[in-house]
Amino acid sequence: MKIYISLLLLLLNGSWLYSQQIITGTITEAGSGEALIGANLIFIGATTGASTDVLGNFSIEKPNDQATLVVSYTGYETKEITVGDETVLNIILNEAISELSEIVVVGYGTQKKSLVTGAISKVTSEDLEDMPVSRLEQSLQGRTAGVRVTLNSGQPGAAATVRIRGTSTIGNSDPLYIVDGVQIEGGIDYLNQNDIESIEVLKDAASAAIYGSRAGNGVIIVTTKKGKVGSMKVNYNGYTGVQNPWRKLHLLNAREYGILTNEAALAGGQTKVFEDVDALGEGTDWQEAVFNDNAPIQNHEVSFSAGSEKSTYYASFGLFDQKGIIGNDEDSNYKRISLRLNSTHKLHERIEIGSNVAYSRVKASGIAENTEFGSPLGRAVNLDPITPLFETDEAVLSEARYANNFDNLVRDVDGRIYGISDIITSEILNPVAALETQQGFG
Repeated sequence: MKIYISLLLLLLNGSWLYSQQIITGTITEAGSGEALIGANLIFIGATTGASTDVLGNFSIEKPNDQATLVVSYTGYETKEITVGDETVLNIILNEAISELSEIVVVGYGTQKKSLVTGAISKVTSEDLEDMPVSRLEQSLQGRTAGVRVTLNSGQPGAAATVRIRGTSTIGNSDPLYIVDGVQIEGGIDYLNQNDIESIEVLKDAASAAIYGSRAGNGVIIVTTKKGKVGSMKVNYNGYTGVQNPWRKLHLLNAREYGILTNEAALAGGQTKVFEDVDALGEGTDWQEAVFNDNAPIQNHEVSFSAGSEKSTYYASFGLFDQKGIIGNDEDSNYKRISLRLNSTHKLHERIEIGSNVAYSRVKASGIAENTEFGSPLGRAVNLDPITPLFETDEAVLSEARYANNFDNLVRDVDGRIYGISDIITSEILNPVAALETQQGFG
């Protein structure tokens, strides 16, 4: 009996000692041999696990004699290892290239792409090619589900309204813009489209959680291009062209206007205003007077990229110049010059520094817009075709200044005096002349 008790105690003691066996080692990646920080380890059937430190080292308790260790890391193949008598393990993980696109980083964790497809949209540099847009927000239009991009004006360089989660606040419903990890205020019109590597839109609360309450309107993450290892590559992208109104409204000419005016007067019990309506002819086409046909537009982008195992760089220059189709070239225009230099330098196998330096200069001028009577287009539609573009008869001018209800478009476009006194012309309500008097506006 004493022998059996002694053997039993010995077995229990050995089992207790074995349960305390500790497995140590390191986890590195197959390609570079660099340590993987935060890799997860757990024995099958165990309730606790471990993870690697900043040097890739780990320490984990082995639960039984023939235990299976599972090692996993985001973007790498999961490995199962049967641990026998070993106490030190040096584990190498291979990159799971086929699985990288299936993982989405959300806040401080990860989720499967299939679970957040409706919450995250992405536009790549390939999608942005050959898109002649003046502002980056326009490249999202029609390409990202659930994102509403509205152009409020046809003015050159005019900002677009972006709504990801609707109108959520009274003060500001614009999304949060993050460019290369830096929060940007006031929009992203300074960016050159050719410099963009990808644009990601985070729509739901979970995906935008890392940015806090400021992300309540959604987040737009912009990543610019970086240099790649290899010889220098030079890329040029550009276009030039002209712009014209798509169509003009069909309005009454002077003769048709005279006929309707006479009919209205007779219907009201008054005499005809115009005795000979045929003598009025075509009159003034105010839309033709306002529009600037064949307004030029051009865009030129040149980039240089190269790199070695130690350093990489990406440099670019961009010029975008657009003239408006209202007034002359100085009345409505948008010009942007941009420079960028992105570089990275590897000082040590675990130390890497980099910089993203960008310069942008935007010069814009515009005209009054989107009002019924205050904008040149509104006046061009409302002003009668009887009023001439250039009037030299002072008697007619004196009468016209009391009869017209709309500013004369020519005066708003040009602001010049057409051979008559300044006193008279300054009181004419002419809709073509404010364009030149507003030069530099915007």
